[in-house]
Amino acid sequence: MPTTQAFLFGTIVLLMTSSGCITTSGGVALRPDGTPGPQECPEEAKKAMRYMKLHVGDSAWVELDANQIKSRPITLYDGPIESILKEDLGPLETTTRLYGQVWTAGPQVVIRYYEAHPPESEKIPICAVARLSENQLRKRPESKPGTAILDFSVAGADIVNAFR
Repeated sequence: MPTTQAFLFGTIVLLMTSSGCITTSGGVALRPDGTPGPQECPEEAKKAMRYMKLHVGDSAWVELDANQIKSRPITLYDGPIESILKEDLGPLETTTRLYGQVWTAGPQVVIRYYEAHPPESEKIPICAVARLSENQLRKRPESKPGTAILDFSVAGADIVNAFR
């Protein structure tokens, strides 16, 4: 990792440790269809993203599920998810893990990311969502409750300043 990135990550880790960083996906209000409602991005995540110069709309490809890389189709389950960056996202390099939450209740899967874990560094709070144009995060009709069968294992991870 270049010296500038190492310094940047060290600064972020120190900042988050000293501020008592809390990154949680709990307590999200659900809409009547079971999809998650609006949620603010924690101030600690906004601060970390500012330090990393990550801006709303910055995006990179991710493998949605670290356990189903390059699989077609894939099955996602309600609950925690570990995704992997396929390309750099600002200073977050390829193979950085993204940790978040999956909701499968609506017609499309909703994935919100709350943490990034770069190789050889500490976890960093972020706010990002998985997106894929043309309804390609739409569940297959044979998906059972609590699951979502998707045609693709990749999507974009987009930086956001709030979850809507």
